[in-house]
Amino acid sequence: MERPNIDAAARKASYESLRDDLLNIRSRIADITATADSPNGLISATVVGRGELRELYLDPRIYRTADSKALAEAIVDTVHEAVEMSREQLFAITRQFLPKDAKLPATDVHTDPFMHQLDKEIEGVRS
Repeated sequence: MERPNIDAAARKASYESLRDDLLNIRSRIADITATADSPNGLISATVVGRGELRELYLDPRIYRTADSKALAEAIVDTVHEAVEMSREQLFAITRQFLPKDAKLPATDVHTDPFMHQLDKEIEGVRS
């Protein structure tokens, strides 16, 4: 069986381009900041990057009610909203590396862009 002829220089250039794209994405992801406020305005959550909680603000008025379960749910909901906002930003950053028909709800924004690019490399197609 004859082995395929691989242009090593072209392959290296292609991988270097992909590496540069990934480094650019990593830098842009580091700049993501998303802040969400609870409906009553008493809770504010800020996430960065891939949704890591950076800051949580609790207005002192939250202590007027002794319902810790409701408070916990409101905090989780507010953080979740901020994470969703950061996912939207991440999707926008990585959009160029996804199939044209990709939609945020069905996309793992952390890995799908890179898997798509690797699939294109395997198939020998470079955008």
